[in-house]
Amino acid sequence: MEAVTRKQTAFRLSEKLLADLKIQAQRCNRSLNNYVESLLIEALYNTPNEETKQAIEETRKGKHAGTLNMSSFDNFLNSIDEAE
Repeated sequence: MEAVTRKQTAFRLSEKLLADLKIQAQRCNRSLNNYVESLLIEALYNTPNEETKQAIEETRKGKHAGTLNMSSFDNFLNSIDEAE
């Protein structure tokens, strides 16, 4: 595994935001640094592909693929097939 070089830096954050970040990091059993770094990586590099962007846009316009029937597993599978 390739070593990641890190550079120490400083940011000014509101006290409330910092307190909330610390709480969330603790809930995830992670250090504050690790938690914030993972949030930044996700925000920067987790870009949806074109198909996902199209699906998001269709959903925002009120379009949907259909309704799932959850009354039984067989009905669920059939409703998936009908949606395609």
